[in-house]
Amino acid sequence: MIILKKDIMKHNLKFIFLGCFAGLLLNTSCEKKLDEAYANPNAATRQPVETLLPSLIGSVIGSSAAAGSAYGIAGDALLIGRYIQYWGTYSTAFSSLSQTASNQSNYDAMAGTVGSSDNLGSVWAAHYFGMGQNLNSMVEWATEEEKWDFVGAGWAMRAWSMFETTNEYNHMILREAFDRNRQQFHYEDQPEIYDSIRVICHRALASLSRTDGNLGKSFAAADAYFNGGDVNRWKKFVYGILARSFAYLSNKSSYSADSVIKYADLAMTSNADNITCKFAATGISGTSNYFGPFRGNVGSLRQAQYIADLMNGFNTGAFAGVIDPRMPYMLQTDTSDGYHGIIPWKGSSALGSKNRPFNFWGHPDAASTAAPSTARGTYLFRDNAEFPIMTASEMQFLKAEAALRKGLSNDALTAYVNGISLNFDMLSAKYNAGVPAGLQITDAKKAAYLASSTVVPASASALTRTHIMLQKYIALYAWGVQETWADMRRYHYTDIDPATNAQVYVNFTPPTGSDLYSQNGGKLVYRCRMRYNSEYLYDIPSLQTIGALDGSGAQVPDYHTKECWFSKP
Repeated sequence: MIILKKDIMKHNLKFIFLGCFAGLLLNTSCEKKLDEAYANPNAATRQPVETLLPSLIGSVIGSSAAAGSAYGIAGDALLIGRYIQYWGTYSTAFSSLSQTASNQSNYDAMAGTVGSSDNLGSVWAAHYFGMGQNLNSMVEWATEEEKWDFVGAGWAMRAWSMFETTNEYNHMILREAFDRNRQQFHYEDQPEIYDSIRVICHRALASLSRTDGNLGKSFAAADAYFNGGDVNRWKKFVYGILARSFAYLSNKSSYSADSVIKYADLAMTSNADNITCKFAATGISGTSNYFGPFRGNVGSLRQAQYIADLMNGFNTGAFAGVIDPRMPYMLQTDTSDGYHGIIPWKGSSALGSKNRPFNFWGHPDAASTAAPSTARGTYLFRDNAEFPIMTASEMQFLKAEAALRKGLSNDALTAYVNGISLNFDMLSAKYNAGVPAGLQITDAKKAAYLASSTVVPASASALTRTHIMLQKYIALYAWGVQETWADMRRYHYTDIDPATNAQVYVNFTPPTGSDLYSQNGGKLVYRCRMRYNSEYLYDIPSLQTIGALDGSGAQVPDYHTKECWFSKP
């Protein structure tokens, strides 16, 4: 077949050359026709920018493509969610930990990825491959076409993916990232990356604020499954990235509460502003929610005890005795119609048979990984459920924490209550499907919850970081895994709240002793390693420089316990 193609090419080349000569078009016309007929297969082929933006949006949660799938935050969230005890591996025959393989049980014990696995490499791949050059091309071509909405959206996506990537891995390839002449790359540390993210955010805002050029003509259709072509919502998204970028530096002397508050106020302030990924759920994997039954990704997981106890009133240090009306929306029951959760590193061994929660699709067989014949899934665990990326509720909690740190207790309390209220309203508006009759949130239930002095202190001076961070932990459940992990690392999992002398994440108990992955050396997990099938095959010298590989080229077993820059003083 290859020979045949060559023969045809020779014949066509002769024909084109003779035609050019006979028509006296000389070399210029001949070269033009040659280029049109036989484009360089290694050269970028220009595509309409309208076809590129949907693919970038698809890479936010979990892309699906022939060259690779599941690149995005959701795939990594399945594993990181075990670190923060949102969920854990459920099995009556719990898989033993392994020093040579990345089985799921390792992550329940706070292990990092080992061997040649690509586990926890999805966000890295989404940034450099899923978006990567496609995003660069969209920005370049949209600039030439003066489609400033596409340009601004491109820069916004670049800032977001860069922020998610650096917070997961710490180091990134920055200056050399898209240099096609390189096979090895230099890693930058977080200070420069954070600065670059903020520069890119302001670049995005500048483009999104332009009113000239060719705006709005095709943007809404290309943006149908993210912000619906709403440029103001894109701007709020960028302001939200900036708010996060200042909030996550809370341990540094340079921390600016004023900057957090400023950008949180400019970001989404109502649920109508929320940034979500939407799914058509057409029976094709790429059109379905990553956590839904069609894609089958969360069947082996069960909700963890920590989140369940915060909502069922069993946590003696926070919201004790208060039943959270959001629980039927977010969690699953067990055969006794109660709400319980597993301890991630113990599987089902610590629970009685009647207290073992159903899977996230409501399968009544607690050991099953399948969806039941009649799906009972709620919240994010439905094929067509919107997947939040950033919400007004989250912005209020960022503002509450910053105001409390600044000593503005009244402002902090107001933002705290707003954060809870907005989360209630989001669930009522978007996630009522599958909630059993009689358990829906009502105005009366919401008011009673907020009237509880255990939840909302009677005095602003009694508000604590524990209140704020645990309500944020609940509000971001399942979708904000990476952001909650950033918060818990900022507080080093067990840091003390100065107002209570108890843990900020009160009663949160990480694995210790033999329950903690042995290669951690007694330390907790603070970062993921870069994707194996790119960095560990090519960037050996750079990996040695940052301490991921030793001098002999062997993987450093406790690299994942190295603290990231953003959470350090």
